[in-house]
Order: sequence, then C-alpha cells, then structure tokens
Amino acid sequence: MFTPLFNHIQKFITLEPSEIKILEASLKISKIKKKEHLLQEGQVCNTLYFITKGCARQYIINPKGSEQTLQFAIENWWITDYLSYHNTTPSHFYIQSVENCEIISIEKNILEPILIEIPKLERYFRIVSQKSFGAMQMRIKFLFTMSAEERYHHFNDHFPEFVQRVPQYMIASYLDFSAEFMSKIRAGKI
Repeated sequence: MFTPLFNHIQKFITLEPSEIKILEASLKISKIKKKEHLLQEGQVCNTLYFITKGCARQYIINPKGSEQTLQFAIENWWITDYLSYHNTTPSHFYIQSVENCEIISIEKNILEPILIEIPKLERYFRIVSQKSFGAMQMRIKFLFTMSAEERYHHFNDHFPEFVQRVPQYMIASYLDFSAEFMSKIRAGKI
C-alpha cells in the first residue's frame, strides 16, 4: 500500500525495517477525485503529498482571473507549497488533482519528530527538495530564453506523458501562453 513511496525513498537512502514501520504508521493514504483541491489559496499548507496514482498541479489565479499552472506532479512525485509549509503562513497557491489520484500524505507536526528520530530521512527530503528547486529554476530559464513555440516543443519532447494526460489549456498556462496559441502550434500554423 505504501510500496511506491518506500521504493522511491530506497533510491536515495536505506531504511531499516524498524524505521519503515515508524514512517509507515504516520502516513495517510487518500483517494482524491478529479478537480478536487488539496490546498486552496489562503490556507496554511501543513502537508506533503506524494502521488502514487494520477496527476496533480499547483496553480495561481492571476490578476486577470486566469489560472496559471506552476507545477505538475505525477506518480512518484511530491507536491506541496514549501513556503507555506516551512513558514506556517497562508498559501498563495492552489493544489488540485488533474486526474483521479491516490496520494500518500504526511503532516508536518508528525513528520518533524520522525526526522529527529530517523535523521537519514532528512537527507531524503533534502534531495527531493533540491531536485524540485532545480526543476523550477530550469522552468524559469526556459520561460526567459525560449520562444513560446520552443517551450512547447521542449515540453512535448521531454514530458510526453503530460501531453497525453493533462488538458491542453493547463499545459498552455504552464508554458505561459493561451490555449488558442497552443492550438495553432499543434496544428502547425505557427
């Protein structure tokens, strides 16, 4: 039931059976329906979410009232609002399921004592955070250095699983252009 998460952890650190039991006892499994929110703007994010099945996204609503997707998460990816989680402040983001999802979650007040009890888990979560931060840095680079068409082709080439699973308007907002522009690119009119 927690196998996907423990397989992911084992890629980075080795947990003893007793440590696995401690962590396992603190995890929660949930089924989230498509379009259901895990987090809404204004709420304090106290939870880390690990996707075992499905796809979720983090987004904002910009001043024009449009959704702007900042991040996607599929199987074996973590998603949260790290600033709200770390600072215990209201979130500026929404986290929503794109598909029906199965997630493993852990609350901050439960995780923090476990990190003291099992210090090597700190290493695991540090690596996950660094990889996430690096991915966000590359996304910003692509937004600043690539044309809209180049961003689409790069995304399509490197993340084909998203193109098949995620609604086109969400991909367009992630790539920072309109759904209409996306249709033109896909039709070869640009």
